[in-house]
Amino acid sequence: QVQLVESGGGLVQAGGSLRLSCAASGRTFSTYTMGWFRQAPGKEREFVATISRSGGSTYYADSVKGRFTMSRDNAKNTVYLQMNSLKPEDTAVYYCAARIGPMAGKGDQYDYWGQGTQVTVSS
Repeated sequence: QVQLVESGGGLVQAGGSLRLSCAASGRTFSTYTMGWFRQAPGKEREFVATISRSGGSTYYADSVKGRFTMSRDNAKNTVYLQMNSLKPEDTAVYYCAARIGPMAGKGDQYDYWGQGTQVTVSS
């Protein structure tokens, strides 16, 4: 079992930046693939990014590629999502997730979820 707690959300103007963090419990953090997902009002949850267990590989949704960067610090049991050049359409609740297995882009492939953190981008 692993517990995930997101932080770093907030209100930012279009073009600005935010850095989300996801802190994980336990001693086996490095054994999990990690992912970020988001859900905007009236829309289904969508994949944002995923990172391999070592942090050596990342994969991004086309909508955020070139603007968002996912990273992890296994020594701190923490995964990050650096969000630059934010757009109003990035407004959503952002969720951190952990997967027992390789990188994946579907929510039902992840085993553990955080409670989410709100990101609001104003125009």
